[in-house]
Amino acid sequence: MSTSGTADVSMRSTADVIELFNRAFTHREAHLLPELIAEGCVMESVQPAPSGERVVGREACTRWWTALVEDRGSQFLPQEVIVAGERATIVWNYRYGAGPQDWVRGVNVMRVVDGRIVEALGFSKTAGEVPLASEPEAA
Repeated sequence: MSTSGTADVSMRSTADVIELFNRAFTHREAHLLPELIAEGCVMESVQPAPSGERVVGREACTRWWTALVEDRGSQFLPQEVIVAGERATIVWNYRYGAGPQDWVRGVNVMRVVDGRIVEALGFSKTAGEVPLASEPEAA
């Protein structure tokens, strides 16, 4: 325990950090986020295409994720979490409205060092037309 009465964050495993990160979203507990994010964290959101918004630093990442957690019109639903060392992959559904088509599937590729998130890269299925390799090009 540290002098503040909380566990030493560097002792948290990647699985522990990702579990708390997902809990912040599923239970709308934004207060959990600041202690999970490293000072130099780099986050890339799923939008806008093609590269997503790049957010750098603890304060900026905390602000960005807090806005998402507190948005009562949306819901983040983790489907599967895979942890391998300092890496974690979160497969998720994100519901952004009440309609049956108002959701998207995606994945976050996370990296945790010393008990804090240092990198979070978001990828999602996209709405709209993206030609597949098996489709012939229009002449």
